[in-house]
Amino acid sequence: MSQRQPSPAPRRRSVLRGSLAVPAALAVPALAGAAAPSFALSGRPRARWGIQAGDVTAHAGLVWVRSDRPARMIVETSATESFRNARRWQGPLLGPGTDFTGTTRLRGLPAGEQIHYRVLLADPDDPRRTGEPVTGTFRTTPKGRKEGVRFLWSGDIAGQGWGINPDRGGFRVFEEMRRRDPDFFLCSGDTIYADGPILPSVTLPDGSVWRNVTTEEKSKVAESLAEFRGAFRYNLLDENVRRFNAQVPSIVQWDDHEVRNNWYPGQILDDARYTEKNVDVLAGRSLRAFSEYYPLSTLPPGDEDGRVYRVLRHGPLLDVFVLDMRSYRNANSPNRQTEDATGILGARQLAWLKRELSRSRAVWKVIASDMPLGLVVPDGRVNFEAVAQGDPGAPLGRELQIADLLRHIKHRRITGTLWLTADVHYTSAQHYAPSRAAFKDFAPFWEFVSGPLAAGGFPATKLDGTFGPEQKFIKAPTRANTSPAETPQYFGEVDIDGGSGDLTVRLRQEGGGVLYTRVLRPGRVGQ
Repeated sequence: MSQRQPSPAPRRRSVLRGSLAVPAALAVPALAGAAAPSFALSGRPRARWGIQAGDVTAHAGLVWVRSDRPARMIVETSATESFRNARRWQGPLLGPGTDFTGTTRLRGLPAGEQIHYRVLLADPDDPRRTGEPVTGTFRTTPKGRKEGVRFLWSGDIAGQGWGINPDRGGFRVFEEMRRRDPDFFLCSGDTIYADGPILPSVTLPDGSVWRNVTTEEKSKVAESLAEFRGAFRYNLLDENVRRFNAQVPSIVQWDDHEVRNNWYPGQILDDARYTEKNVDVLAGRSLRAFSEYYPLSTLPPGDEDGRVYRVLRHGPLLDVFVLDMRSYRNANSPNRQTEDATGILGARQLAWLKRELSRSRAVWKVIASDMPLGLVVPDGRVNFEAVAQGDPGAPLGRELQIADLLRHIKHRRITGTLWLTADVHYTSAQHYAPSRAAFKDFAPFWEFVSGPLAAGGFPATKLDGTFGPEQKFIKAPTRANTSPAETPQYFGEVDIDGGSGDLTVRLRQEGGGVLYTRVLRPGRVGQ
């Protein structure tokens, strides 16, 4: 396995002196009331919400920032933290049209190198007046495989009313993940809970009190564009998140809670909390805010198509296929129809996924799924939210589309597929095999689940036998919505060795413990 070992003080830490200094000076309460920048602010522009990088490849990456007033975004990159011989990138003008956020695409970067970057915000009327630079770093994808790859994944942030608790040090699991020094972080959806207000306090079962940092936008369900923006901004109040973002680039996807629990296109709400009942309107506002607050290469302004689904290629060892199981699905139903062309991916996304998987030459093909395949996730008494519906027989409903995909993977001899997800608020490992399945025309594969990062824990759901899952490991609470004070938060780690190509999955819990480890060999079937 890879010989690179994380340490409590990663080798990149000295790079981040600028970014670490900013959070220390910005106590959470000072940021909490700073929602919309004021045009009357004096002084120089400031990047009080930190910086982040995303969708990093061998020669490119996106850098994000939010200003506290109108400003021109400028990015400088260098091979060293001294920023000698720095290269300058002129970014966009940040203003109210994007909630004072912006991204700058960096091109022509050297492959397999540590990139040091700093973001400056300049007064649009006087470019010489710039705020204090905020620094970050990321590694570009190597062309060769000898260095190996390490990344983390999880999801489900600030859910079920469990927000930033200053008594616990905020979202401290992000600091734990930062110290793992991964190449990137795959956020598997539910990046926010737009439908989950954050109250000032919650009384726990033992009588103790959980305290939350609160904001005006998070005091109700998000409906307006301003409220969705405020929900995405909430997580950035936490200094652990800002420090993590400055060091670890992200690959982000979305699921339901970016809009509303269990939403689907065309849905009309019967929920007294909402004055806007049309989910498509809410989804459009959320997607706009999502594109403003995360650096995604396939969302505007980078891509007019506005897709969340995409593939990120991480050298010869790894391709990451990011799915969108929310935007193109059919309505939630009993999910037992015998024909289903739309399914959970939609026809166009399924065709794209088949095509890109067939083209991939990477040793490992990670399919980043925002929902699990064989876990039964209900939506009310008779409808179902994910792929499975509890009938262990032949594929029905959305299972038909997944069966089609699995058949394609087998018949095209596509090796090294691995499914990663979050969503269900516990951690588990499932092995799928045709010998146990009702549908048999597929090759065995693994699915790993990890989450939440900062949300309530929930009991395990049932398995659906259609694709023959066997649960090799599970850890879940026995009652619904246990707080992060009662149940550890979970994240997963994938480590690919550059020499052997072996892939090691570790399911981890907050506090440093490894709950489960599985080593997968490249090119082997049914392991």
